[in-house]
Amino acid sequence: QVQLVESGGGLVQAGGSLRLSCAASGGTFSRYTMGWFRQAPGKEREFVAAISWSDITTYYADSVKGRFTISRDNAKNTVYLQMNSLKPEDTAIYYCARNRTPYNRDLLDEGKYGYWGQGTQVTVSS
Repeated sequence: QVQLVESGGGLVQAGGSLRLSCAASGGTFSRYTMGWFRQAPGKEREFVAAISWSDITTYYADSVKGRFTISRDNAKNTVYLQMNSLKPEDTAIYYCARNRTPYNRDLLDEGKYGYWGQGTQVTVSS
């Protein structure tokens, strides 16, 4: 059974940094594309960043490009999201997700992610 557990959220002032972690269990972590999504109050969930199983390919939403960095440690079954220069509009619940199928090359399609964590709250004050 696949489980994803996020941690690292919290309250930070604008311009600050946070590092989110997502620990995965069940399945062979290194075979799967991983992604981060977020949902702000009153808004739909949106893509933030993704990293391929091979650790070669990464994608970012335009709104976070240059400020956020996604990475993974396959030895620790963990994916990270380093968030710098945070803005109040980054406030949201952040979710970690795993692709349904191994070696999937489609990093952007939310429908391809079949497993989700419970989310971690990130609040950026102005």
